Amino acid sequence: QVQLVESGGGLVQAGGSLRLSCAASRRTSSTIVMGWFRQAPGQAREFVAAISWSNGNTYYADSIKGRFTISRDDAKNTVDLQMNSLKPDDTAVYYCAAGLNYGSHWRGDFGSWGQGTQVTVSS
Repeated sequence: QVQLVESGGGLVQAGGSLRLSCAASRRTSSTIVMGWFRQAPGQAREFVAAISWSNGNTYYADSIKGRFTISRDDAKNTVDLQMNSLKPDDTAVYYCAAGLNYGSHWRGDFGSWGQGTQVTVSS
């Protein structure tokens, strides 16, 4: 199983930016898609964005489309999430995940997870 480690979370004011990074220990047959999810207190974990390792195709949740950008670095086995125009509603723990099914928003399709990194957006 692949190990995933997130970094880059923190506290930022509304309108600001943060860049999250996820380092994968290796690429395997179970890392077809790399994604980001988030979970706010008392809320379910929700899909944010995902990218195909093979061709770099991406897809996003409607709530963050146009503000967040997911990218990958093949040489470093990292996947980044650039978050701009942050809002207080973006406050959550952000998780990196690896899965098999490109196009899926369902957490059940992602079998490997990082420990999460906290993002707090103040108003």
